[in-house]
Amino acid sequence: MSNQEKKQKVVTRKHIARLERERRQVAIVRTVAIVMIGIVVVLLGYGYFDANYLQKQKPVAEVNGEKITLARFQERVQLQRVNLVNMYQQYQFYQQNFGMDMSQQIQEVEFYLQFHEALGQLVIDQMIDEALIRQEAEKRGITVTEADVEQAVQEAYRFFANGTPTPTITPTAFEYPTLTSEQLTLFPSTPTPTTAPTSTPAPTSTPDLSVTATPTESVSGRPTPTFVPEDLPPTATPYTLEGFKSEYETTVEQFKFYGISEAVLRDVYRNNLLRQKLQEAIATGQPAAEEQVWARHILVATEAEARATYELLKSGVDFIRLAKQSSMDTGSGAQGGDLGWFGRGVMVSEFETAAFNQEIGEIGEPVQSQFGYHIIQVLGRQELPLSASQLQQNRELAFSEWLATAREEAEITSYETWKNQIPDMPNFQAIPN
Repeated sequence: MSNQEKKQKVVTRKHIARLERERRQVAIVRTVAIVMIGIVVVLLGYGYFDANYLQKQKPVAEVNGEKITLARFQERVQLQRVNLVNMYQQYQFYQQNFGMDMSQQIQEVEFYLQFHEALGQLVIDQMIDEALIRQEAEKRGITVTEADVEQAVQEAYRFFANGTPTPTITPTAFEYPTLTSEQLTLFPSTPTPTTAPTSTPAPTSTPDLSVTATPTESVSGRPTPTFVPEDLPPTATPYTLEGFKSEYETTVEQFKFYGISEAVLRDVYRNNLLRQKLQEAIATGQPAAEEQVWARHILVATEAEARATYELLKSGVDFIRLAKQSSMDTGSGAQGGDLGWFGRGVMVSEFETAAFNQEIGEIGEPVQSQFGYHIIQVLGRQELPLSASQLQQNRELAFSEWLATAREEAEITSYETWKNQIPDMPNFQAIPN
């Protein structure tokens, strides 16, 4: 072998060795790059998974250990906004077309649409109440089936598969007691007391706004899908099952546009049904009758006027004539001061205490309330059956009292982090057709 051939052979081996080293280096670099890309992808994937799943499964509140997740909270916030916009449009319609003064209601809706934290707190409170109701219903063995939910959905869309239901609540039929000779003597002008008692309105919890809120553009946009289950009077079935399904599916798609799933919509129906069933269970055993009094009064502004009126009545001046002439309560004054029969919790406390403690026929000493001075005469006292509306009112009161007690006794934790995770207002202008 010549020297040139040996040299060529040596050079080739070095070249091969170098190529091998370069190949290994390239492989290492490629591997490192792939690993780094993989790590980035994993980190990005985890970040997306964390933001869109893990974080959304974190609780915004806990009720006796039951978690209310961020995901459900955010969907309910959007659902509440849709409902508020529907209410806003309805109030404006009533105001513009029927001349009804809905300014207070409109202002309250605008408040919640503009102040997101107040809206979030409203939703948190609703979901805490729902959790308490679910827990109590489970203790009592109260359940709601999917068939119950489906029927509630159908009826909310005015589809009654079995025909229009018959109303289950009917007024309690009863007659007021026959007047005694004493009552006929005290109140001869009216054969029977027919004037219904008028309760004093309780103050409502209305946001105190220093400046009237201005509705945003989204509020006055095109109509939003109607969803909230409402107790509306049933009507005849307007369309077929296929028609109902088509309308329902359209509504579900519209809500998906706002980030609200069908599962959340159906949960609201389920919660409402549980509330109704639990309310009925709590109301079991509520009395169907109560002690009521029949009274009349004269309302004046000052203590001096009250004392003078009292002395006139004691001297024999006709109560009816004096009530018509002097009473500031013009509604009852026109009836000779007659307030009709009423039970406890209807009148202001000072009036109620006096009326239920006076003897029949007695003209009591003047009683002061927030409205002025009352001179009261009780005309009758008797156990009377409650009307359907009174029964319903008592049932709702019993439920409200139970719920307030349940809140006090429950272990409720609210995490303030939800305040920074309230979803943005959806674009109601862009609702899909």
